[in-house]
Amino acid sequence: MNAPIDTHYVISPPGIPTLPVEGSDKLFPIHRIYCVGRNYAEHAIEMGHDPDKEPPFFFQKNPDNVITNGTFPYPDKSSDVHYELEMLVAIGKGGINIPVEKALEHVWGYGIGLDMTRRDLQGEAKKLGRPWEVGKAFEASAPSSALVPAAKIGHPASGKVWLKVNGALRQSGDLNQMIWKVPEMISYLSGLFELKAGDIIMSGTPAGVGAIVRGDHLEGGVDGVGTLDVKVV
Repeated sequence: MNAPIDTHYVISPPGIPTLPVEGSDKLFPIHRIYCVGRNYAEHAIEMGHDPDKEPPFFFQKNPDNVITNGTFPYPDKSSDVHYELEMLVAIGKGGINIPVEKALEHVWGYGIGLDMTRRDLQGEAKKLGRPWEVGKAFEASAPSSALVPAAKIGHPASGKVWLKVNGALRQSGDLNQMIWKVPEMISYLSGLFELKAGDIIMSGTPAGVGAIVRGDHLEGGVDGVGTLDVKVV
């Protein structure tokens, strides 16, 4: 028998982070957020890396880094915050060592997200060989759209990935340019972690990342999936 919630915990438990679902009043509960690093060749090159020499690698954001209210509060302790627009992959069924040919069976849906990055703090961490959380996993660092079920749109393997800042196009790529495709990243990641229903994978960003300032308007999307509109405050 479960104890009443007000006596079972020594403090009030935090709420469950969620993403809305397009066209529904139901919510998608977030378990973990995995981000694929340098998954577009031109972005890897602009960050000073050779995309032909790297296996996929991952870092994490915290589930409660997700915000869906259309604003991004410019964070403290940084003067060089960058945008990175990405397609979100929402996992609906978990597993370990998932075969590539079965990977898409584990996808519930897709969305759009921004991997906001305190680039100056990330750069300092890289130089010192330290983890990236201070640059990647800060509060409100994952502005996101509603999710769209794969049952509605299928599994997009191509489609323009784009971002405008104050109306000027800054990022432009295509899902078919991803070095590691969605089935491959799911299969590889499930060999490192046990994927769970509720996990989100941020699938990487095309070239053209750059800094933002307060007052900027970010508008982006992935053709066939959706759009995201965010104001920097």
